[in-house]
Amino acid sequence: MDGPDADDRQDTAGRTSAANGPGAAGRGNPGERPNRNVARGEATRGQLVTIATRMFAERGYEDTSIEAVLREAGVSRGSLYHHFASKEALFEAVAEEVETSVGAQTLAAASGSAGPVEALRAGFLAWIRLAADPVVQQTVLIDAPAVLGWRRWRELDEQSLGEIRADLTYAADAGIIERRHVDAFAHIVLAAANEVALKVARADDPAATLPDAESAFAEFLDRLLASPDGRS
Repeated sequence: MDGPDADDRQDTAGRTSAANGPGAAGRGNPGERPNRNVARGEATRGQLVTIATRMFAERGYEDTSIEAVLREAGVSRGSLYHHFASKEALFEAVAEEVETSVGAQTLAAASGSAGPVEALRAGFLAWIRLAADPVVQQTVLIDAPAVLGWRRWRELDEQSLGEIRADLTYAADAGIIERRHVDAFAHIVLAAANEVALKVARADDPAATLPDAESAFAEFLDRLLASPDGRS
């Protein structure tokens, strides 16, 4: 069989050269382009959540439009809907991230405590203080129950119940509360803390309301967790 003529050889050489050039990096390393695309997608998603968090906190859910988020982020509508099916889905991602941050901060506040009861007190007092944060106020305490619905909001909120039960189990082991009441008390303590946090968030002056709210909740825990000999 005759070999390729000069033009064919030149065309083949050109294609070979192009295939080995910089533009073919994705073909030469199949995993590289998908990894870059994933990284870009994650960066875009993170940018949208960050911008939406600020805008939801400043304006509230109802007064924050998708168009405003798109303008601020500088991305297309298609790019946003690739990550979030709706404005509500974007808000849910914001609420989840704020809840995660709140959880990390309350755990940090409790980490240096002398024992589980003290940790419970420190963690919840930190949560009540965070209720004065405008982002936490608007997204988690004011908008989330209405936007996500009571059930979903409770699911996010109840992620801390395991730690509360563990601390109250210690109190039961110490004879401070009855063991059969641990689960009920865990829900009661969480509900009480949330009500105090809501009181702070909805106050005309949250900063001025905070000291009394902290004091009242600390007294509530002291009374609940007072040991038989009078010490908490």
